[in-house]
Amino acid sequence: MILGHIGARKGSKGVVRKNFKELGGKPLIDWSLDQLFAHPMVDAVVVSTDDEEIYAHAVAKGALDIGLRPAHLATDAAPKWGVWQHALEAGQNAAGRTASAFLDLDCTSPLRQPEDITGALKLFQNDKPDMVMSVCEARKNPYFNLVEPDETGALHVSKPLPGGVWARQAAPTVYEHAASTYVVDPDYLRNASTIYEGRVVPFEMPAERCIDIDSPLDFAMVEFLLADFLKRDEDK
Repeated sequence: MILGHIGARKGSKGVVRKNFKELGGKPLIDWSLDQLFAHPMVDAVVVSTDDEEIYAHAVAKGALDIGLRPAHLATDAAPKWGVWQHALEAGQNAAGRTASAFLDLDCTSPLRQPEDITGALKLFQNDKPDMVMSVCEARKNPYFNLVEPDETGALHVSKPLPGGVWARQAAPTVYEHAASTYVVDPDYLRNASTIYEGRVVPFEMPAERCIDIDSPLDFAMVEFLLADFLKRDEDK
C-alpha cells in the first residue's frame, strides 16, 4: 500500500489559516489532496491536522478517519518527522494494511504536477533509497556567489575551493530543499530520528513548481502562477 499524506496544521503566522484559504476557487489543501485521490499509484490517504474543519473536509472527500493530530504534534515547533511517524501508524491502523511507501505532499506547495508525484514514486521504487526528497536547482551557490563575513567583516565565498570558482557552470551542483513531495520507506520512518540519517536522494523539480507558501507575497505569487498554469491547460 502506498499511503498518501498531507499535514495541515491549524495555526499559521505568515498567512492566517493558510491551509484552508481559498486559492483558485478551492481551499489550498485541495490542490494537493485532489492529486492524491486522483493518482493511480496511491492506495489510501490520510490528513494529519489539529483543525476540525479541515479534518471533516478531508474525511468527507475520502481520507481515512485517523482522528485529530495529538496536541504535542500541533505546535509550530513540532517536527515534521514526528508528525509523519504518527500519521504512518494511524493510517496503517485505519486501513488495516501495511504501507510499502509513505508519500507526503506539502499542503503549501500547490504547483506540483501529477508527473512530479509519479516521478518521485518511480525513483523510490527503482533506486530503493530510504527517502526521496523534492529539490530544485539552487538560485545561489555557496561555491560561487554566496558570501559571508569573516571576523573583520570582510566578505568571502561561503565554501571556497582551491583556485576559486569563477563561473556558475563550474561550481558543484547545489540544490534547494523544496518542501513539496517526499517518499519515505516506512521502516526508515519508524526507526530514524531525523530526515538525513539514511540515504536521501533528490528528485529534481522545476523551480517554478517548488514555491512554498509562507507569506502573503508567496500566496500572491502562487495565485498568479496557478492562473497561468490553468490558462495554459485550457489552451492545449
